[in-house]
Amino acid sequence: MARRRRIAYRKRQQNRFSMFLVSLVVVMILVLVGVRSAELHDKIDVKRAEAALLDEQIEAEQNRALEIEALGKEVQTKGYIEDVAREKLGLVYEDEILFKQDK
Repeated sequence: MARRRRIAYRKRQQNRFSMFLVSLVVVMILVLVGVRSAELHDKIDVKRAEAALLDEQIEAEQNRALEIEALGKEVQTKGYIEDVAREKLGLVYEDEILFKQDK
């Protein structure tokens, strides 16, 4: 009977030690998962900030494209062509009189 008690005591000790090791491994895995989760959340925040910046750049470029399109339409008007011809080329109509101011 004493022998059975010793064997049972050894098994309990082994079971406790095994449970301790299993618990330790589980805790280590939980810590590792927590650390990785925090790192991934940081990366997500950085990527969201980059996406917001890119969205702003896209909007700015779309506005710029609209301005260029409006300028393209304006350039094709007769009034704009006349203004450029007057200012840059110094052209006038045949019956027009130009007065220049002395500087």
